Amino acid sequence: MKTRSASHSEYRTSATARIGAAAWVVATVQFFVVQLVVEAGWRTPFSWAKNNISDLGNVGCRIWDDSRPRYVCSPLHGAMNASFAVHGVLLLAGILLAGACWGRGGISVGSRILLAVSAGGWVLVGLVPADVDENLHVGGALLIMGLGNLGLLLTGFSSRDSLFGRLRSITLSMAVAAVLATWMFFGQHDPGIGMGGLERIAACALDAWSLVMALAILRSRRSDNEGEVASLRSDRARRVG
Repeated sequence: MKTRSASHSEYRTSATARIGAAAWVVATVQFFVVQLVVEAGWRTPFSWAKNNISDLGNVGCRIWDDSRPRYVCSPLHGAMNASFAVHGVLLLAGILLAGACWGRGGISVGSRILLAVSAGGWVLVGLVPADVDENLHVGGALLIMGLGNLGLLLTGFSSRDSLFGRLRSITLSMAVAAVLATWMFFGQHDPGIGMGGLERIAACALDAWSLVMALAILRSRRSDNEGEVASLRSDRARRVG
């Protein structure tokens, strides 16, 4: 009875992580698809190198940003702001549901808390567009690019016994790129890819990571199933023999 109980618990945990992985996939895909749709609605050219992601959610049409003046007019801003909020909710759902993949320990718990707060940052920027309340909007961006990337960096030091701990090199490489891009973005140091390009690396590194980890979670579950099937076949073969 104890063996069956443990096996059932492991299955439930794995199934929960798979749902979390699916939430991450949906979060990222919808976010980038909506960006493409919204920018296609612009009457003026939209540049991923020159324009910030937040420009897509600005409510009014006018010259925006004294540091980098540009005309911003996003007819489909409502769709973009809704996507920001949905993005944050789904990222948070994945963080909560896939929690076991971080393993145990203070670093794992701390990284999840930081990532959860950064997911709330996406909801905030969706609810408060930059031209409605710039201070609150920038605060949300700091949660995303500041605490979020710090949480990603800490995730790179999760227990080696955990799924994410075994993929440490991938996590750390993405985290370092994100932290560096964040520093360069807020310091206005353009390496040649534009401030918009820097912002996308800083803000979307977690999306790229979550997609990779979602695939790892789903693949790990399939491998577990294959191992269970192989074990059952081996047991049956021994019995028949």
